[in-house]
Amino acid sequence: VMFDTSSICYEDNHLIIVNKPPGMLSVPGRKPIGDLCSRLTALRADLGTLIPVHRLDMDTSGLMVVARTEEAARRMRRLFETRQVEKEYTAILKGQPTEDEGDIDLCIQEDYLNRPRCRVSRNEGHPALTHYRVEERRTDGTSVISFFPHTGRTHQLRLHAASYEGLGCPIVGDRLYGQPADRMYLHARRIAFIHPMTGERVEATNCPDFLTALPKNPNTAEASHRTAPDDQSAS
Repeated sequence: VMFDTSSICYEDNHLIIVNKPPGMLSVPGRKPIGDLCSRLTALRADLGTLIPVHRLDMDTSGLMVVARTEEAARRMRRLFETRQVEKEYTAILKGQPTEDEGDIDLCIQEDYLNRPRCRVSRNEGHPALTHYRVEERRTDGTSVISFFPHTGRTHQLRLHAASYEGLGCPIVGDRLYGQPADRMYLHARRIAFIHPMTGERVEATNCPDFLTALPKNPNTAEASHRTAPDDQSAS
């Protein structure tokens, strides 16, 4: 998957927003493959030490924020923790949700007997809330969905999509909660926040390649709006 300096969507002296390809680690891990920050500094040594402030699953593509200083990292993490970051994801689901729009409120915890999976657990799980909107119902039985997570639990969108208590429609290519494919069709397409160092509003958008490559869908109308609800935020 191509990853070069054109993957940088926003840059200043404090923060960088970059489009992470699927299959790349957000942070260093046990697998012998490059993570996002090390790949960035290999491309541009002038960036110096980069600090990830949140994560995307390895199989998820899309926009990630990394900090260039410890202070920017501390303040940016605080924005995520206090849910002052707006995030929007695009996914293709295997199946079609019953409703066109709604909220999924299902607690999530690690599945200790089946790691790295997580599971829905109303008694012991952490609260997890996702707003969703169906953008397109496709004639092949799949659907294009926008997700607006209020919280940022591990595998939240994947589990909220796949669980029969949620949408009951796994994300196409999800190896843990669905069936493997050429990739997982989940992309972090938009992120917005008030810059923790300058006070200015920052917003970045990146349309996933898999969406632009979809064939025309006859007899199906796309949603007429793409604006997130005013109260949507994520951490």
